[in-house]
Amino acid sequence: MTATTFASGFQIEPLTHHTASASGQPIARLHSVTKRYGHVTALDNLNLSLYPGEIVALLGPNGAGKTTAVRLLLGLIAPSHGSVRVMGNDPRNAETRINIGAMLQVTRVPETLRVREHIDLFRSYYPNPLPASEVVRIARLNGLEDTYYGKLSGGQKQRILFGLALVGNPSLIFLDEPTVGMDIESRRALWEQIRALAAEGKTILLTTHYLEEADALANRIIVIGKGKILAEGRPSEIKHHVAGRRIRCITELDMDFVRGLRSVLTVERDREAIVIKAIEAEHVVYELMRNDPTLRNLEVSAPGLEDAFLALTGSVES
Repeated sequence: MTATTFASGFQIEPLTHHTASASGQPIARLHSVTKRYGHVTALDNLNLSLYPGEIVALLGPNGAGKTTAVRLLLGLIAPSHGSVRVMGNDPRNAETRINIGAMLQVTRVPETLRVREHIDLFRSYYPNPLPASEVVRIARLNGLEDTYYGKLSGGQKQRILFGLALVGNPSLIFLDEPTVGMDIESRRALWEQIRALAAEGKTILLTTHYLEEADALANRIIVIGKGKILAEGRPSEIKHHVAGRRIRCITELDMDFVRGLRSVLTVERDREAIVIKAIEAEHVVYELMRNDPTLRNLEVSAPGLEDAFLALTGSVES
């Protein structure tokens, strides 16, 4: 098989296998799961396992099947074929559900209750909930306890939803776009709390459109498209599937000349500079410096997770 070049300019190497970083018994598993809605196949013979103490980012374009996978693991829907197990049991069992926490974008909570009242209400649902003070600490809700939910900012609402997902002290936690509406400081603080939860042995499945977030948090990334797994592995392994380097510089050379250099994939103008995507960056940089003594502001970088994501999902769409 040969590498394929996509519109992003980078090449993606053929994927011959999926890489799993975890070992031992999974805490949750989709085994050969197919889920159909009428004539639409949302998941197609999908195998997915989550292990204790890991943070897994589930990535994919809209319609890829992420929400369906999460809903199956939450026990909200049943598969058309295959099996779903959480802690060895059917996730629809009440005994299993008390060990699951979820922060979903579709969550609706009454705006006329105070933060403290929401926490107390959710604690009443569980036999051994976390102390209210611990929920407040983890979700950084200090000083907001007597504030009505409807009076909170978008980022503060996200923090209380995060806290409510942890009230039952779950072993398995689903976080759907957890930092939407948060400023940078709040986002980084939440990241630290997520890492701390994983360090305690809790398993976290994260869905996010912030690829920086997935790169920073995940021990393992699973990219899906059209109901199938496209790639799986550590962030560095996902990025490794994309061949090439990005070169940015200010040069007097003609862009057509640069395009003609060996291994150059694309050349684009970026204000006063040009951006080159190339397979062999060292050769291109050598030719640039040899032919332009005025070359300046030279930057060479590897493709990021966004480049890999676009290349992987673009291969499905094309």
